[in-house]
Amino acid sequence: MTSPLPDPTLKPPVLKTPFLKDLGIEFLDSEVGESRCALNLESRHANAWHSAHGGVVMTLLDVCMGRAATSADAGSIGGVTIEMKTTFIAPAGGPGSRIFGHGKVIHRGSSLVFCEAEIHTADGKVVAKATGTFKTRRRVRDPAAE
Repeated sequence: MTSPLPDPTLKPPVLKTPFLKDLGIEFLDSEVGESRCALNLESRHANAWHSAHGGVVMTLLDVCMGRAATSADAGSIGGVTIEMKTTFIAPAGGPGSRIFGHGKVIHRGSSLVFCEAEIHTADGKVVAKATGTFKTRRRVRDPAAE
């Protein structure tokens, strides 16, 4: 059984991604080359020390950068992470806390986009930073439609 392909005229269906929807990631706003996201931390997001699990923090960093990368190109229908480096600076907080992510493009080539992002707590403390490289996908031109 094959799954249907996404509508190529739409922006990436980020909000419909089951994993991100299950985590509870919120997209606050997006400008060309920038993206802001947030997450209300719950017990299911915690590690053994009752702080946000590193994988949750990395996912929020990845999503913020990926959203920034695709927003930098009007012809983009999505993208994939090629590489990502993360630095954890401090615990992100535990259940009941809210963390925020800000991703931005630092350079855009013809198909690769280089981004950076940081996660901070509600009081502004930076808890993690990342850089990443993303490969964007563009709409396929249909010569028959011209």
